[in-house]
Amino acid sequence: MKKTGILLLLTLAISACANADRFGAGGPGGGLDGTGGFQAGLPGSGSIGQGALDPASPAYFQQTVGDRVLFAVDQSTLTDDGRATLAGQALWLSNNPEYTAIIEGHADEQGTREYNLALGERRASAARDYLVSQGVPAGRLRTVTYGKERPIEVCSSEACYAKNRRAVTVIAAGALS
Repeated sequence: MKKTGILLLLTLAISACANADRFGAGGPGGGLDGTGGFQAGLPGSGSIGQGALDPASPAYFQQTVGDRVLFAVDQSTLTDDGRATLAGQALWLSNNPEYTAIIEGHADEQGTREYNLALGERRASAARDYLVSQGVPAGRLRTVTYGKERPIEVCSSEACYAKNRRAVTVIAAGALS
């Protein structure tokens, strides 16, 4: 019975990680170090599947806590779901002070490049401000905007646009530069 449970757990863990580039170059797989903030040798970085089980790992943060919040059309106001996700992120960051975070602001492909860059910045700032209000030191957080330049999907439907209206918290080890 033990072997069956372990085998099932490993199968689920591996299948969850099977498509590392599912978010494209701008998503979690395209972070600062080319791996979405995961760096070899970091506490809890482990092999595939193990990091998600370690509550101090970036994989756990991404998969269990949640690394993104979504926004309504032309909005940078946090939703109740967004605040709940960010509260979980703040708790994780408080419990793991060796990590810093970069909050990426994104927009859907509608509108001009300039408008979407500004909207992405407002979204990243809203997420950052909420994390700071929850006790995360401002010095551990940085924002960047990508506007509509790094969509999860290129599309022309509302369901798809909704995925691109987001702020993504990318975890990294050490000080921000």
